[in-house]
Amino acid sequence: MLTIEDLLPEAAYANQEDSSPPLALPRRHRRYRYFVRKNRLERIVGTGLLVITAPVIGICWAIVRLTSKGPGIFRQKRVGRGGDLFWVYKLRTMRIDAEANGPQWSSGRDPRITSVGHVLRKLHLDELPQLVNVMRGEMALVGPRPERPEFVDFLREEIAGYERRLIVRPGITGLAQINLPPDSDLRSVERKQTLDLEHIDHANAWLDLRMILLTALRVCFLRGQWLTYCMGLDRSDRLKHLPATNANSPTVSLQELLETSQRRKEWAATSADVAWEQSVARIDPASPIAVRPR
Repeated sequence: MLTIEDLLPEAAYANQEDSSPPLALPRRHRRYRYFVRKNRLERIVGTGLLVITAPVIGICWAIVRLTSKGPGIFRQKRVGRGGDLFWVYKLRTMRIDAEANGPQWSSGRDPRITSVGHVLRKLHLDELPQLVNVMRGEMALVGPRPERPEFVDFLREEIAGYERRLIVRPGITGLAQINLPPDSDLRSVERKQTLDLEHIDHANAWLDLRMILLTALRVCFLRGQWLTYCMGLDRSDRLKHLPATNANSPTVSLQELLETSQRRKEWAATSADVAWEQSVARIDPASPIAVRPR
């Protein structure tokens, strides 16, 4: 029974650019057949849940529209299975100008979050429109959370094998979301990556059903680590080798990494423009400097 590490070892992704393994769950993986059945069944279940929760989504949409400027539901590009991009739908929880200065990593006390948005996020109601994505086959009910392409670009540079979480459909809930708080630094992403791969290697109907049930209970204000433990979903023992804090190996915030990545891309674009202009000048010194096409 082969695992991800057996078929797609982390070392295969280190120091490679174009020769990394394909982003697909190998047929020889121990849970390959389960994921095939799971993907088919969850589209049907997701459609049914969308019909059931449509009134709740409608009420939340109206509240968001009445309490702040902007649309009640917004869409955002995310990275799905195989690295494919898709539009994810969510109830808006931030101000309409939240990203006027470009993409930013959200934090627990983010001032951009509206008062209604705090409630929606705490109850996970903002994610109900993602049932549309499940119905369309872009997401699953249970799986790794989908990230934005801007974030995936720099995380795959910082964490070897990060793209392995893209071999299955992203989910609304999952083992990492249930056990860990929202990402804040690089180590928190590494910890979630560990649990994402843990789920892929050991996924089964009973495990997924318990995660869906626990997520539903949290919406109903029943939460706490004790509940996670009672339902057999506590995975703190899997993270002992990767503590949240380590004095000998300090981590860096995700917002700092994002800003560094953006500056690196701007520098690369500027350098490419200069190189283009210099090459044109060498070919024909008498001609005006052409502007590099984008």
